[in-house]
Amino acid sequence: MNKPLLAALSALALAGLGAAPAVAAPLTAAPAPHTVNSPAAKAKPSAVTVNFAGTVSLSNCSGSVIRFPNSVDSDPALVLTNGHCLETGFPAPGQVITGQSSSRTFGLLNASGSKIATLRANQVVYSTMTDTDVTIYRLTTTYAQIKSSYGISPLTVNDTHPVAGTAIKVVSGYWKTTYSCNIDGFVYQLKEGDWTWKDSVRYTSSCNTIGGTSGSPVIDTGTGKVVAVNNTGNEDGGRCTVNNPCEVDENGTVTVRQGINYAEETYEIPACFTTGNTLNLAAAACTLPKP
Repeated sequence: MNKPLLAALSALALAGLGAAPAVAAPLTAAPAPHTVNSPAAKAKPSAVTVNFAGTVSLSNCSGSVIRFPNSVDSDPALVLTNGHCLETGFPAPGQVITGQSSSRTFGLLNASGSKIATLRANQVVYSTMTDTDVTIYRLTTTYAQIKSSYGISPLTVNDTHPVAGTAIKVVSGYWKTTYSCNIDGFVYQLKEGDWTWKDSVRYTSSCNTIGGTSGSPVIDTGTGKVVAVNNTGNEDGGRCTVNNPCEVDENGTVTVRQGINYAEETYEIPACFTTGNTLNLAAAACTLPKP
C-alpha cells in the first residue's frame, strides 16, 4: 500500500497482516508498462485545471471532499480516502464497516495547497478493504456551508468506468504534491497480503506515489472528476506481500511490476447513495461489498 506515513502504523500493519495468500500459478516476468511518452499513453490536453482545491490532509493519509452526480448543496459533505486509512485500523478481509461514530478531523486545502480550515467527521459512513480500498466519512458541515465559509467546492465522483489511456493526476493533500501520468490499464485482481482488490487501476510509470499519498483522489484531467482513489504500489519487487502487491489475471497468472503504483475505481460508489447522501447498500444498482 502507499501506506500511512507513521512508522508505528506501518510496523503494526506488517505485524498484523500475516502471510500472503498462496497463489498456485507461476510467476511471470512483467512486460514493460507504457510510459507517458509512448503513443498509447500520450496525454490529451487538459480541459480543466486540476489543483488542490477540495482535497484534504489526514493525520497520516490524503483524501478529498466529494459529491456524487445527484448530491445537492444542502447535503452533509463527504470525505473519501482509503480503507487502510481508517483511524481504528485496517478492516479485515471480508469486513465492511458502516455507521461507525467518528470525530476525525481533516485539513481542507485551497487551490494552492494551503490549509484554510479544519473539517470534522461525525460518522464513518462506509469502510472496507474487500474488493476495493475505501473509507467515506460524513462531515458535520454541508457543501453549502463549506462553499460559503471557504469558497471551496467538492470534487465530483464520476459514475462511469474509467478508460485506459486517460490522462490523470493523483493529488496528495498530505504532501501537497501532484503526480501526473495516464491510466495504463486495469487489473483483474490485485493481491496484497491478505487482501484482494478487483478491477484496479494501474498507472503508467511516472505516477511514483509514496507513503502518505494513500487516499488521494485520482482525477481525470479532461473532466476534473474523480475516477479512482490512490492506494498502493509494489515497492521492492515482492510477490503479493504487504507493500508489494501482485497482479493476478483471469487464468491465475501472477505478474509483479516493481515500482508501479495502483488505485481503486470509484465509479460504483454513487449508485450506493441516495437522497441526502444517505448510504443504501440495498439499492438495485449498488455493487459495493456489504456487511
